Amino acid sequence: MRAKAPSPGTGRFLVLGLGCERGASPAEVLDLAREALFRLGAASPRVAFVATLDARAEEPAMHAVAYHFSVPLVTFPAARLETETPRLANPSDIVFAHTGCHGVAEAAALAQAGAGGRLVVEKTKSAHATVAIAESFQPLAVISSRGDSAPSHSDSSREHA
Repeated sequence: MRAKAPSPGTGRFLVLGLGCERGASPAEVLDLAREALFRLGAASPRVAFVATLDARAEEPAMHAVAYHFSVPLVTFPAARLETETPRLANPSDIVFAHTGCHGVAEAAALAQAGAGGRLVVEKTKSAHATVAIAESFQPLAVISSRGDSAPSHSDSSREHA
């Protein structure tokens, strides 16, 4: 049985921020996400979103993780992720050179978690991917409908039905 995202308005929830190389294995990215949640001691029903850079919107690995947790995949342009740089635990000039933002996994998680969100798992790497987890205390309806971040949503839970 698949985990369900928290109901709108329930407050505390998690955002999985993901980054990956093009063509990264869905199994590798999913294993990395599960490992991060396990280390956090978090139940997967608290995962409400998977977030990443818009350049990775078509990556099968991103959709596989969102599908596994039955949550939307949310993407952000590099310029929006760059605005999260002051809140990143691990900003990277190398990542900036490749993407136009100083972090993908941490920045995407924080962007979707909102201004009051905080990192609860800093960037963790595998061979071809990164994951970070942010916690948000804002109602889901506010996060899902705010216009300041210009996210793009893809409902991966329905794409594989």
